[in-house]
Amino acid sequence: MKLALGPLQYYWPRIATLQFYESVREWPIDIVYLGETVCSRRHELRLPDWIEVADMLAEAGKAVVLSTQVLLESGADLNTLRKIADNARYDVEANDMGAVHRMQGRPFIAGPFLNIYNPPTLELIARLGATRWVMPLEMGRSGLAELQRGRPEGLQAEVFAYGRMPLAFSARCFTARNRNFPKDNCQYVCMDHPDGLLLETKESQPFLTINGIQTQSALVYTLIHELDELRELGVDVLRLSPQSQAMDQVVAAFRAVLDGRETPAEAHARLVPLMPAGPCNGYWHGRAGLDMVPPRAAAA
Repeated sequence: MKLALGPLQYYWPRIATLQFYESVREWPIDIVYLGETVCSRRHELRLPDWIEVADMLAEAGKAVVLSTQVLLESGADLNTLRKIADNARYDVEANDMGAVHRMQGRPFIAGPFLNIYNPPTLELIARLGATRWVMPLEMGRSGLAELQRGRPEGLQAEVFAYGRMPLAFSARCFTARNRNFPKDNCQYVCMDHPDGLLLETKESQPFLTINGIQTQSALVYTLIHELDELRELGVDVLRLSPQSQAMDQVVAAFRAVLDGRETPAEAHARLVPLMPAGPCNGYWHGRAGLDMVPPRAAAA
C-alpha cells in the first residue's frame, strides 16, 4: 500500500507551511495532496504558490494531487476550481460534484466528501472519470468490503487512516464566532489554532474540534492496528492528515508497520504521545466514532 499526505486542513503561517512541505520532500510518502479545501479566506498561499510547492515535490519524486475546495461560496471560489480542474500538470481531487463535472470526463480522484456509500454510486463516479475513490470518513470495514467486492476494474481505493476527521462544513465560521468576529472580518483567528480549537462538553469531555467553517472530530482517528485488514480488503492508498507537530514521526510509524519493521502495537505506543488529542477508531468497527477499540476486542 502507498502512503498519501492529505491536504492541509488548518491555517498555518506562510513560512510554516512552506517549511512543512520542504521537509515532506524527504519523508517516505508516495502521494501528496495540496491546496485549500476548507476556506477561501485563507490566503497565506494562493493557487500559484501551491503550484510551486507541487513542482518542488514532484521533483523530489512525489505524486502530487491538487485538491478542490469542499464548499464553494463565491465566484472567486468557482474561478479557482476551474483553474485547478483545467490544469494540465497534476492530478485533481474533486471534493464536490461541481468539480467532478468540471473535469468533463478527464481522470480525477473522488474525494471523501462525494458521499459514495453504495456500488451504483461507485460505478457512476468511475464512469465519470474517477481513477481512485476515498472512502467516506464514517464508513466502516463492512461498508468498504461491500464496495470493494464490486468496485469497477481499475478503480483504486484510498482510506483516511490518521488525523482528526473532517465531519461537516458550514457557511458559518465557528472559530470567528467563538471570538465574536463576523465571518467577513474574521481576523484570520484560525491561525491561532494550528490543530483546530477543541470544543468540550459541560462535563469537560472532548466533543468536537472547530476549524473555521469545518467541524472535525475531537479525537485523532487512527487505523494503525488495521493495516493488515486494509491490505486484505484491497486498499491501495492510506491517507494521513497533516498535524502541526511531529508529522514526520507519524509518517515514519505507518511506514515502519507497512514495511514489517515494527508491530502495530509498538507503532501505536509511539503515536499516542505525538497526537494533539487521544486516539479513536470507532467508525471502522461500526461503533461510535469516539470509541477506541483495542485489537483484541476488535477481533472478538
